[in-house]
Amino acid sequence: MENMLDRQNLLRSPLDAAGGGADLPAWDLSDLYAGPQDPAFARDLDAAEAAAQSFRDRHQGRLATLTGDALAAAIAEYERIEEMLGRAMSFASLTFAGDAQNPENGRFYGTAQERVTAVSSHLVFFTLELNRIEEGTLEAKLRESAALARFRPWLRDLRVWLPHQLSDEMERLLHEKEVTGRAAWNRLFDETLANMKVTVSGEELSVSAALNKLSDRDREVRAAAAKGVSEAFGANLRLFSLITNTLAKDKEIIDGWRRYPRPGSSRNLANMVEDEVVDALVTAVRDSFPKLSHRYYAMKAKWLGLPKLMHWDRNAPLPQDADRTIPWPDAVQRVRAAYAAFSPEMERLAAPFFDKPWIDAALRPGKASGAFAHPTVPSAHPYLLLNYHGKARDVMTLAHELGHGVHQRLAADQGYLMSSTPLTLAETASVFGEMLTFRAMLDAEQDPARRRLLLAGKVEDMLNTVVRQIAFYRFETLLHDERRKGELSADRIGELWMQVQTESLGPAFDFTPDYNVYWAYIPHFVHTPFYVYAYAFGDCLVNALYGVYQDRRVEGFESKYIEMLKAGGTLRHQELLAPFGLDASRPDFWQRGLDVISGFIDELERAR
Repeated sequence: MENMLDRQNLLRSPLDAAGGGADLPAWDLSDLYAGPQDPAFARDLDAAEAAAQSFRDRHQGRLATLTGDALAAAIAEYERIEEMLGRAMSFASLTFAGDAQNPENGRFYGTAQERVTAVSSHLVFFTLELNRIEEGTLEAKLRESAALARFRPWLRDLRVWLPHQLSDEMERLLHEKEVTGRAAWNRLFDETLANMKVTVSGEELSVSAALNKLSDRDREVRAAAAKGVSEAFGANLRLFSLITNTLAKDKEIIDGWRRYPRPGSSRNLANMVEDEVVDALVTAVRDSFPKLSHRYYAMKAKWLGLPKLMHWDRNAPLPQDADRTIPWPDAVQRVRAAYAAFSPEMERLAAPFFDKPWIDAALRPGKASGAFAHPTVPSAHPYLLLNYHGKARDVMTLAHELGHGVHQRLAADQGYLMSSTPLTLAETASVFGEMLTFRAMLDAEQDPARRRLLLAGKVEDMLNTVVRQIAFYRFETLLHDERRKGELSADRIGELWMQVQTESLGPAFDFTPDYNVYWAYIPHFVHTPFYVYAYAFGDCLVNALYGVYQDRRVEGFESKYIEMLKAGGTLRHQELLAPFGLDASRPDFWQRGLDVISGFIDELERAR
């Protein structure tokens, strides 16, 4: 489910009744299919299979001989088949996300994965053979055909994989075995997590509900929840360690065959960002730990009247927080107003998410934790999943996921192959939408104490998005590097986890030994290795971008911003940022983004 852009790592999870469960919207997936038994679902897969087989028979071994227009027609046909498969797989994955505890949903999802993988195996040859066309020959075809030139960005991005491409037979084998390899381990992780129970003060809760209690006002409740989570994951630690070791070894094998220089290189290549740019981001954030997280959490300890924070205090509400519940209609009004104030076009694109059943915000057992936006396919529309508890942070999550949804709608005109945005840039609209909403809420708040609480909440969100994600990335790097020397024990994985947590959160914390199992609940480590730095990338990028907007340094910022989102995956980060006078390859770029967080902490210090 890599095309689901999500925030599960930020601990915004079900499942208590806060926020008004009965009045929260639930999505209707019938714009894709009426249900798992819908005859159209089977018909579409049958049609896709027949089309894929015909496509292979007509084109395999002949691509280099096609004219530019004929090659463009072949790519367009390939895109249509892929979109048919994408629609089916989107429906299956969203159905599973809606209730992973239902064994029928798990079976339906698994069966769909197997069928889609089998059908798409007929298409594996196409991109491999395209990449083998000589550069000069392909360039001549692009010059002679306007239809083919439209696909130039896709061909450009496809060809970066050429040095890592294997033989057709090996590629097809790896593709077909995916359902019994990485995908199977992913499903095992998801179903294990969905069915786990955590005992908190004698009450059995889901993992999501227990994690949610780590933000409870009562410190004893937080401590009990932390103890329950540690015990639950401790009891399953052998399984989670096996999943982690197996997937890390699997990645090492594949990376070796594909000649990637280091474990994160394939993710960076998929994100169309250079290893050096990611290194610069990671270095800048790690160097800023003392003035960001270390400084803020020392302040928070004083606010809470504690000599030291425990890990269950990290997301604790501040003492002055009235813990007000924001009803869903109020959250919708605030987010829509913030979007409209920036651009009426943005609000127009956002409106259908609320006017139609495109959002699932209800709280229910078995539902995926956290939040995500799924683009589905350009011929349909995105869906948003949230778990709304009625807190200010949940309003920010709505603003975040809505940003993804608007971005996906704007990029849809690029078509199935070119609408998808690299993860590093996919967070741009979501974080920008959050910032718009936060600024609107902050400006509207006249009470100094409430303004301080809003500002502190924003700082904590930014620390979760930047500092915590870079710590996660650091953990993955250490783990994958060490895995190359042999299997890691659960204790050793825990030691690496504690090392990065101590480094990133700083001396304000005392960590109990049982915190060493908390790495096991992070889904990104399983589903999308080395994904997590994209959050920090997006947050720092948007901080710099928002600064340009706020200072009115670029004329027509709003229209340029919408054009940037419309580009989808057709432009690289250098091209997208150039109209705003920004360059992520410059040494000072990341510091500008980090200075925004530091500035908010400065403001909090002055308000004490």
